[in-house]
Amino acid sequence: MVSVIIPTYNEASCLGHLLACLAQSHGDFEVLVTDGESTDNTAGIVTGWVGHFPHPLRLLVGSRPRALQLNRAAERARGDVLLFLHADVDLPDRGLLNLETALKDSEVVGGNFRVRFNGTSSADRLFSTVYHLRRRFGVYYGDSGIFVRRRTFEQLGGFKPIPIMEDYEFVRCLERAGRTTCLEPELQVSDRRWREQGVWSAVARWVWIETLFCLGFSPHRLARFYGPVRENSHA
Repeated sequence: MVSVIIPTYNEASCLGHLLACLAQSHGDFEVLVTDGESTDNTAGIVTGWVGHFPHPLRLLVGSRPRALQLNRAAERARGDVLLFLHADVDLPDRGLLNLETALKDSEVVGGNFRVRFNGTSSADRLFSTVYHLRRRFGVYYGDSGIFVRRRTFEQLGGFKPIPIMEDYEFVRCLERAGRTTCLEPELQVSDRRWREQGVWSAVARWVWIETLFCLGFSPHRLARFYGPVRENSHA
């Protein structure tokens, strides 16, 4: 079984769409929404689905950062495969079935989905292309739907409890743990960060933070330069 883990913080504007998408998905899976004490109606959206969601659905509430939310949900998950989805993505129809098929190969320890940002601007096309090119070098992020076998996740010690770049750090470990795969069809991801911050501002922060992190700068200091972006200015 696949455990779909969705970390949230003030995601009322998009979580319902993702849950509706998952409700139409096929496969053997459960869904755990791990909320970081949202101040909007995120929790209410989840509880509204409980009872008529076609698969097991649970809400977990606890403190942030996201790494702690992900690890907390992984501990409670029942599946032998963990799929981590951001709330602002659109999972393709055959996404879960393709994941199950890929993991029939015992040498595959995990991977992610190919990403397409859902806007129509040149920036969306550029970012989608850049993500695809970087994936060839084993570089990808949490917004691409990271998945991993439970035993591999536990061997790696889960996500490092840092406030930023936990996904990048985990992927570096995952790529060293064994063979990974990049699945299609594409996972559609919101372009809200550069719509809110501006394209060049978002790019500059992204490059700057990743560079400094790789040089050994404290992620606790870097987190101050990368605040949350939410629809309708939820912060």
